[in-house]
Amino acid sequence: MIEATDFRDGMSLLTTAVNVITTEGSAGTHGFTASAVCSVTDTPPTLLVCMNQTSRSHAHFIENKTLSVNVLGAQHESISNAFASKLSSQERFEYGSWSPLKTGAPVLDDALVSFDCEIEDIQQVGTHSVFMCRVVAIRQSEQEESLVYFNRAYSRVGQVDQVEIA
Repeated sequence: MIEATDFRDGMSLLTTAVNVITTEGSAGTHGFTASAVCSVTDTPPTLLVCMNQTSRSHAHFIENKTLSVNVLGAQHESISNAFASKLSSQERFEYGSWSPLKTGAPVLDDALVSFDCEIEDIQQVGTHSVFMCRVVAIRQSEQEESLVYFNRAYSRVGQVDQVEIA
């Protein structure tokens, strides 16, 4: 039997992008920080997003049936921390500049890339909901460095000056 702490310790060594997941709709505007996001397929463009069912905004994502995945750039550590904190939804969105794409879910204006999605299916797995999300719009920025999470700390990954070897 694998202990939960052993699993979490092992997963802390899996480098992941840092994302802020947002929603907008009849249940209001909400968001949270997540690392459990991945591509499923490009035909049709689909992402998988995992969310803890005990999250205070969980029911709002279920009701709104939309979300945006905002992949954070290296300069967004404070935004990641705000959306992972106990701040209210309104206070969280005071960090950064936000605008809607197709679904109305807030998109961070200078995110590395944002995927605007409709939630098509939800599976319950243990403590989390797994959202299968159809991508309906994408916006990329000119940012060159990504914020990643490794070994329980933020790091930066991105454009490195190329050195020509003669």
